Amino acid sequence: MATITELKSAIRDTLESRGVLHELRARVRAEVFSALDVERQSLPPLSHENLIINELIREYLVFNRYRHTASVLTAESGLPEAHLDRQFLAEELKVSQDASSKSVPLLYGLVSHFMNSGDNRGSVFLQGGASVKPPAGPHQ
Repeated sequence: MATITELKSAIRDTLESRGVLHELRARVRAEVFSALDVERQSLPPLSHENLIINELIREYLVFNRYRHTASVLTAESGLPEAHLDRQFLAEELKVSQDASSKSVPLLYGLVSHFMNSGDNRGSVFLQGGASVKPPAGPHQ
C-alpha cells in the first residue's frame, strides 16, 4: 500500500511529465494576483508608455508560448485582457514592417534595430531628453 508521501510524489511526477504542473503553478500565481485586488487598486493608472511597453512584452511572451507568464503579467500589471492591435503598436512606435518582420513580435525588431545600428557604445537619447549610457564592462 502506498504512503501519502509516495502518492504525492507519484501525482507530482505525473503532472510534471504531462506538462500540467507548470501550468497549474502559473494559473495559481495569476489567481493570487487577481485575488489581491487591494494591491491592484493601489497601482497608479497605467500610463500610455507603460501600456505600450507591457503590450510589447505580452506579445513577446505569447509568441514564445509563455502564456502562463503572460497571464500573470496581465493580472499583475492591470493590462486589459484584450490585446492592443499590432498595427496600432507599430504606428505608435513609428516602426515600419515588412512581411518577414510581421511574423515575429515587434520587440524583436526593435532589439535588432538597436543591435545593428552602428556604434552602440555612445549614449542612446530617449524622447524627452533623457539619455541612457550602456553599463561599463567587457562588452564595450
